[in-house]
Amino acid sequence: MSNPTIIEGWVTKLDTIASQNYSFKMEFSVPREMGVPGAILVRNDHPNEFLLVSFSLTLDDSREIHYMTNSWVYNTSKTGARIFFQNKAYLPDDTPAPLRDLREKELRLLRGDGSGMREPSDRIFDYDIYNDLGNPDKDHKLERPNLGGNEEYPYPRRCRTGRPPSKTSPEYESLPQPVLGQLEFYVPRDEAFERVKNSDFKADTARSLGHSASTKIGSWTGSITKETSFDSMASIKKLYAPRGADLGGLNNLLPDKEDIPKKYQNPFVFLQEVIKPDGEWNTPFQYPLPGILQADENAWQTNEQFAREFLAGLNPVVISLVKEFPLKSGLDPKEFGDPTSAIAAHHIEGYLEGLSIEQALSEKKLFVADYHDAYLPFVERINAQENSKTYATRALFFLSSDDTLKVLALELVLPPQTPGGAKKSMVFTPPADTSKPDYLWETARAHVANNDIVAHQVFSHWTNCHAVTEPVILATNRHLSKLHPIHHLMAPHLKSTLFINQGARGKLIAAGGTIECTFTPRAYSMRMASAHYKQAWTFNSQALPNDLIARGMAVADPSAKHGIKLVVKDYPYAADGLEIWDAIKSWNAEYVDIYYKDDAAVLNDAELQNWWWEIRNKGHEDKKDSEGWPELNSKSSLVEILTTMQWIPSCQHAAVNFGQYAYAGFMPHHPTMTRRLFPDEGTQEWDAMKKDQEKFYLSTISDVISATRTMSVYEILSSHSPNEIYIGDRDQNWIEDDKVDEAFKRFSAKLADIDELIKSRNSDTSLKNRLGAAKLPYELLRPKSKQGVTAKGIPNSITI
Repeated sequence: MSNPTIIEGWVTKLDTIASQNYSFKMEFSVPREMGVPGAILVRNDHPNEFLLVSFSLTLDDSREIHYMTNSWVYNTSKTGARIFFQNKAYLPDDTPAPLRDLREKELRLLRGDGSGMREPSDRIFDYDIYNDLGNPDKDHKLERPNLGGNEEYPYPRRCRTGRPPSKTSPEYESLPQPVLGQLEFYVPRDEAFERVKNSDFKADTARSLGHSASTKIGSWTGSITKETSFDSMASIKKLYAPRGADLGGLNNLLPDKEDIPKKYQNPFVFLQEVIKPDGEWNTPFQYPLPGILQADENAWQTNEQFAREFLAGLNPVVISLVKEFPLKSGLDPKEFGDPTSAIAAHHIEGYLEGLSIEQALSEKKLFVADYHDAYLPFVERINAQENSKTYATRALFFLSSDDTLKVLALELVLPPQTPGGAKKSMVFTPPADTSKPDYLWETARAHVANNDIVAHQVFSHWTNCHAVTEPVILATNRHLSKLHPIHHLMAPHLKSTLFINQGARGKLIAAGGTIECTFTPRAYSMRMASAHYKQAWTFNSQALPNDLIARGMAVADPSAKHGIKLVVKDYPYAADGLEIWDAIKSWNAEYVDIYYKDDAAVLNDAELQNWWWEIRNKGHEDKKDSEGWPELNSKSSLVEILTTMQWIPSCQHAAVNFGQYAYAGFMPHHPTMTRRLFPDEGTQEWDAMKKDQEKFYLSTISDVISATRTMSVYEILSSHSPNEIYIGDRDQNWIEDDKVDEAFKRFSAKLADIDELIKSRNSDTSLKNRLGAAKLPYELLRPKSKQGVTAKGIPNSITI
């Protein structure tokens, strides 16, 4: 090592209101035979932390060497000097001898010893169960079961905080003290948002809450809202700015409008974004018009649009091929009764374009969105709660000759009164007259849409993306040194996810959080998430080709472009997704070839094998013995594992997250609450419903408060920040390897080609599912986006 060099002029730099970067020049005198320094050690004797944004060395021969920094450095008197390695990758056995001890030391520090309460200055990554979703110390009604670590409620692991047990229930962890009214859980400081992202996120939140506040005081009508339900469809539409109005920034939904350029070096990003986002003056008291209403404000009500979104919408991962008819449940008939669906032949015969049911099955023409088994075990408990009423539902579709789906029937099911008894099922078929709304049909469809939006948020979005990515982040930091080539590869896909997940634990999925307050299952939402994880989640099933084949939406075909053939040719999510899946897989294969000469090198990589073992046995301890875990024993298996791990936080998350406002920002299209069941025929309630069907419909779907709260959340979650890093992009100097640089350029070029392909598909009028009745193009898997709510763009990681 060289002699230490002090950063001169440090004390002359004064803190400012807004944080900003400072540059310092330093000189190191080293023997020429020392070669290129492989690491720097940084000591901070000051009480305050600083962010080491970057560090580079210019050698005597003018070469510039970069180091992996962008990290907060706290006082190092207890931990010893921080270690920052050169931006160069080495497998463990190839590590230069002087760096090997430092490599091991750094990993030991990041793993910790599993004890103690985490402090803000800690950089320790460890596992724990979800034992902090409830708040029994505040109110026994806020007690919630622990997720993970027990057979009844298995779940992936979260980042350990080590807080003491709660006072009233020692099996639960106590909650941290709120900071400015918000719960903040420990995550290592480097996992937090960067400054521009953080300011932009807070500005988005403030601006969206302005919309919500205006709703609550009824500013658009001049009167305070007194009714909990909307009184008409027109009253809902008054929440939004007129078509074509440009509210700027977060509110700019017009895909062909150019943003006014913005200088990101302005330190007051928060104020700039609230007052004048993207250079446009902000109007905070109206919601922007969601994409679903942009071209035609009534198209959302059509059965065509309802059906299309199961192929090209917010949750296109549920629909599956019908392989037998009648449909059957997989639940225990001794508890849940006859497994046979009430949708019978007479409901659908005559609507199959001349085919018999047997022919429709053999020609793969029948499809179903089936929420029955996921919901039925919870329906009775959900319906016992105040202001929550639901069914276990199914929607049956027929694939028409033009490759679009046609709704055949909807089924709404209540569980039997006694174990094994008769279920109460209702079957609805589309009304013959479509010239005006049929609100009984609309109400039945709302119940199906509500099942779907809950499954979207709790299963497809939170569990399958956010929750399952957290163990990967923990294991990567615990077992793959920053020198490891797979750490270099995976790091962009894991950025800031721990931070957004801890925020969700405090605000969204916790007892009394947004999910419980605004989604029908309320207190049972996360228990349903656990049941989904237990029954449906496997690692292998998260790979796009495997998922499509498992749902019967594709068949293996070695002669096909991607090795599989889609059953529905015009399935936008799958068609676009397979293009990107193959591009990611090809990039990973090139990358792995650069660093691993053969399969033996994969097997002999101790860091890599420990990483994979811990993801399965610690991160998913409750399912470590389940099927679906591939062996990491070859280069090809490593490529498949890496592709799946990158697909989830980038493409899969983009597909289910960034369309939330465009597709669900108009509440009646995807109501998060259903508050009434259909009354029994012959009762006064039945007569009242028949007399005023629209009133009954409006009293069933989300009320004013829950609607505007979820609209505000959707607006925030659907927004891209100004410094977003998208798939195919990397931070400058992310790795110093010419072969990797060339391979990555090929990957980025391939993604650009895919973007052009998606645009051409959306322009192809023969592909009717690309636009649908609402003329809302499917762009959620277009790789890049501008800032704001755009319903497109794939960030590298889950940062929202």
